[in-house]
Amino acid sequence: MGDTLKEIYTSTFLQDFGYKVHAAYGDFPCEHFLAAVQMHPWDTLPLRARMNRIATILGECLPRDYEDALAVLYAIDEDCCGFPYLFFPDFVAVYGLREEYWELSMEALARFTQRSSSEFAIRPFILQNPERTMGYMRQWSVHPNEHVRRLSSEGCRPRLPWSMDLPLYKIDPSPVLEVLEKLKSDPSLYVRKSVANNLNDIAKDNPELVLKTAERWIGTNPDTDWILRHGCRTLIRKANPEALALFGYAKASTENPLFHHAGLTVHPDQLCIGDRCDLHYSLDVELETKSNIRLEYGIDFIKSNGKPSRKLFLLSDKAVTGHVHLSGTRHHNFMNLTTRRHYPGIHRIVLLVNGHEAAQTTLLLQEVKS
Repeated sequence: MGDTLKEIYTSTFLQDFGYKVHAAYGDFPCEHFLAAVQMHPWDTLPLRARMNRIATILGECLPRDYEDALAVLYAIDEDCCGFPYLFFPDFVAVYGLREEYWELSMEALARFTQRSSSEFAIRPFILQNPERTMGYMRQWSVHPNEHVRRLSSEGCRPRLPWSMDLPLYKIDPSPVLEVLEKLKSDPSLYVRKSVANNLNDIAKDNPELVLKTAERWIGTNPDTDWILRHGCRTLIRKANPEALALFGYAKASTENPLFHHAGLTVHPDQLCIGDRCDLHYSLDVELETKSNIRLEYGIDFIKSNGKPSRKLFLLSDKAVTGHVHLSGTRHHNFMNLTTRRHYPGIHRIVLLVNGHEAAQTTLLLQEVKS
């Protein structure tokens, strides 16, 4: 969620929202709300900080009694649907963490998530009282509404992007897996994607636990198998032997090599930052039984400290059998991005087959000529 998305909160949006609140609560100070939200340093705030500010100022303008404030939001939430209204759940996280508000807050988060998402707002409650909150998550995992079921998974991801981590579940994700157990064959793809992402989070800190879970679940339901394949994607990218074997990837051995005549070339092999090159790969694969072959290329990017750091890029992931010749060309752009800055130096490029290096080449990246 970047700079572009934060621009959804225009003065017009905020003013229109203020009018909606005023229609339900006549004492709502629309002009004060608009001015307070947009006070310095509003222009420099990132998206999540803007949402939090809106929620905080909103609470200052609503009735002081928490239950009465929620009643105002309940009166308008059907007209406040979608991503921009994530500040509804944020309001609950800001003002509803007190012990006496707990049940009201859980009810509000379950309601608001059906129109936006409470995945970020639930996390302070987990950190404050994990056992109590996860009790609600288990209840929500069998809720008739798919958005609430998704919250039960997405909200307890140990490494949810754009949110605070949950260190306790990096150490011991057992309570999370109890929730996922109830969702492992959910009929909603929206929910299944969340379960897969949650498993992938867990695998980064507890790979063996995820593999044991996958061994128990695999083959019980096609939807569950889909979840497991996507939930183990980081383990597959890292060529974890158990993960590769579990999902039918061919295994190399001295007696039965996985590939022959592998080659990788780059053209041009000297270029400037901002230019692009063509990578051409080819190899022969011969398998007696149908197995999965995952082709990737890895670039050892030179970092600012002069040391290399490898980034992998997928070329192909498919099942093959018999004698197969695989080849292709991929364009790679060395333009600077917000997520990756390039530095000059010799870059090693490798072709990987199921995690094994099959061929390599090098490229000299230079500064842009003045």
